[in-house]
Amino acid sequence: MTTRLTLTDIAALFEHAGGSLYGGEAITQRDHALQCAWLSGQAGDDDALVVACLLHDLGHMLFEQTDQDLADGKDDLHQYKIVPYLRGLLPAEVTDAIRLHVDAKRYLCFIEAPYFDALSDASRLSLALQGGVMDAAAAATFASHPHAARAVALRRHDEAAKVVGLVVPPFAHYLPRLIALSERAAAS
Repeated sequence: MTTRLTLTDIAALFEHAGGSLYGGEAITQRDHALQCAWLSGQAGDDDALVVACLLHDLGHMLFEQTDQDLADGKDDLHQYKIVPYLRGLLPAEVTDAIRLHVDAKRYLCFIEAPYFDALSDASRLSLALQGGVMDAAAAATFASHPHAARAVALRRHDEAAKVVGLVVPPFAHYLPRLIALSERAAAS
């Protein structure tokens, strides 16, 4: 049985599991998530997209994916596994962007050759594990999803959020947005 996470649970995951390295990159899970959210905020994205950027890899933290798992060729399906834990806590525009962010990478690699060329080595490795570059039919299906554009925006921030030593606001900076979105989800 899946238990819905609380905002306290999410903060604890950032504090405790967020210190692990992020999937073959030289920064931590926490730093990557905070950079992604900061980039989203800098781009003027709405609160739902900023929070989706903050939480997009929460599944890695919750299910404790390690760099060794990636090296061993294991795709943890974090984008799918985390959604039941967030459903009801946050609105669909957050959870759908999270669920679709891996497909957004596969889509962007299909429609933009330079995007694929710019991927980090770790992103290329995970891309192969996640199904590789989409074909035309899969890309058309992805593009038709109502939250595809949000997932693509998230994915662009995701790839850019790997800067060692970049100073960005802490998790607490995003709590007002998380609380507001949680209250909105509870009211609907």
